[in-house]
Amino acid sequence: MNILMLSSTFPYPPTRGGTQVRTFNLLKYLSQRHTVTLATQREGDVTDAEVAGLRDYVDHLAIFERPPDSRTTGILKKIQRFGRFLQQGTPPSVLNRYSVEMQTWVDNWVEAGKCDVITCEHSVNEIYVRSHFQKQLKTIVNIHSSVYASCQNQLATGISENSLRDKINLPLLRRYEQNYCAKFSAIVATTEEDKIQLQEFNPNSEITVIPNGVDLVSFPYRTTDPGGHRLIFIGAMDNLANIDAVCFFSNEVLPEIQKLYPDTTFDIVGSHPVAEVLALDKKPGINVLGRVPSMAEYLHQATICVVPMRTGFGIKNKTLEAMAAGIPVVASDRGLEGLAVDVASHPLRALRANQPAEYVTAISQLFNSPHLRSELSHNGRQLVETEFTWDMAGKSYEQVCLGRE
Repeated sequence: MNILMLSSTFPYPPTRGGTQVRTFNLLKYLSQRHTVTLATQREGDVTDAEVAGLRDYVDHLAIFERPPDSRTTGILKKIQRFGRFLQQGTPPSVLNRYSVEMQTWVDNWVEAGKCDVITCEHSVNEIYVRSHFQKQLKTIVNIHSSVYASCQNQLATGISENSLRDKINLPLLRRYEQNYCAKFSAIVATTEEDKIQLQEFNPNSEITVIPNGVDLVSFPYRTTDPGGHRLIFIGAMDNLANIDAVCFFSNEVLPEIQKLYPDTTFDIVGSHPVAEVLALDKKPGINVLGRVPSMAEYLHQATICVVPMRTGFGIKNKTLEAMAAGIPVVASDRGLEGLAVDVASHPLRALRANQPAEYVTAISQLFNSPHLRSELSHNGRQLVETEFTWDMAGKSYEQVCLGRE
């Protein structure tokens, strides 16, 4: 097949964040068997070496400049963008990334019959797909998480950056998700929970669940348990859900742990830490490390990986990567979405916690029990090896592209 993949986020190297990891690994799998063209946008921090690295994985790479970030403009511009959302139904978060140049290129590529399939890697790319495209080729949207469900959850958990705006946006996002999904021959979600949400809006759509995976070479199983009292969180640190998770944990959980285990440290590892996250570095025992060459290396040095997410839908790469590396995981319901880790019919693969006291109990259990750490380490790795590799995800994605389930 000739496949055109659209990704407004530059997906290389696959350590920048969850969206990039999923996009790169699916692209890598498809390019082994098919002719893959990628249209993407380049942001300021993308180096020429990274462009050259990505070029090795595709047959054709079309790169466009990302439009200047318009989120910081004055109140009049914000009102204009909201007015367009009301009229046209496209959220400002999608319009902010929209490139007229990229749209023209996509239109011409499709018009010239150069692809049999077009995939949108993340729903933000749906804007480039015209309604009439599905009459001439297979159109797929790979929805990493439902925008409506995410907004609803942020309001419910009280972590919305602007609750008045989000309350007004919620019905508009529902309409938006319903409308754009209708343009596609097939929809891909990462969890059953997202599938149910999307099915409610689009009862006639073909929706396939394809969970995330892990590159087992990049995340090898650790050889020894370091013991000690070292906690770690991994993830892009300019992501709202991740920012909320580390702030919640640092302020409400860690001080209670440190009362019991005074030498406890907490490493926050991930690119682009915002000011709110950098400020946590001043607290006792917290190290904000930013982007590192090898996430696995830092995971292997940790006693426990915590995933204290309170919002953010979809399956979490960070949870799977920690399990693959053999690190015992303590995580919330959101951090464990899509994973059967503590049901009676399966071996115990992670400990669940949502409230501060539950985190203290779970972390203390693991600090005190090398045997429990070993059990979670072994069972977590086994889960990833048998159900969550990128080869499995790639194979399923290929079937959707071919029009089979």
